[in-house]
Amino acid sequence: MRTRIVWPLVAAAVLGGCAGTQPPPPVQPEQLTVQVLGTLPHDSTAFTEGLEYSGTTLYESRGLEGQSALTAGPAGGAPTKEVTLPSPLFAEGITVLGPKLWQLTWRDGIAIERDSQTLAELRRVRYDGEGWGLCHQPNGRLVMSNGSSTLTFRDPQTFAVTGSVEVGQDQLNELECVGDTVYANVWQTGTILRIDANTGRITAKIDASKLRTPARPGEDVLNGIAAIPGTDEFLLTGKLWPSSFRVKFVPENQRTGT
Repeated sequence: MRTRIVWPLVAAAVLGGCAGTQPPPPVQPEQLTVQVLGTLPHDSTAFTEGLEYSGTTLYESRGLEGQSALTAGPAGGAPTKEVTLPSPLFAEGITVLGPKLWQLTWRDGIAIERDSQTLAELRRVRYDGEGWGLCHQPNGRLVMSNGSSTLTFRDPQTFAVTGSVEVGQDQLNELECVGDTVYANVWQTGTILRIDANTGRITAKIDASKLRTPARPGEDVLNGIAAIPGTDEFLLTGKLWPSSFRVKFVPENQRTGT
């Protein structure tokens, strides 16, 4: 009799223990949209590939072979500095680290280190694969995309690879780092992902498709994300867009403006 009573209790305990060790369901990304706070002019001939603030200066990398350039100046105004890249270089993402700036190229396998004040080229470093987006974290670590689902970490001095993380979404393009968070535009879409750089987990999907309907599908696409220093706001633009937008990322039910 004792055996018949004890074994069911033991089995129940074992089953209960198994149930208690089941992993929790994955946390679903927040669904956010953009709240437009203001609109600024943007050069509609600029094939935007990278966008980043350093202080009050907005840096923009512009692509296309034979038309690639890097500009610096006030947001919404004419650049105060500009340098062009010799053909066949195709400019891509940029990031500014104090006195230095790194600029990627698309299929050329060249990262260009520049003086962030004069934009003058200091040196070139070779890398494997394509270059798409680039940003840097507070510790100086560079984060780079290549159009795949991988974010690659690089040393800010040597540009050597120091690690990587898988995100689970390919076509990662223009990047913006805010602390340990990376914002990544998904190429040819109006979607921006908010990513935990330490784990690769997508913590939010931001719908920015309402900003503008592409006039040239596949070309005239969202591709510029710059965090505005000292705020929780961002400046967004795209390839060949005539405007840029100062926005906040908010839940859909909090969205106001256009």
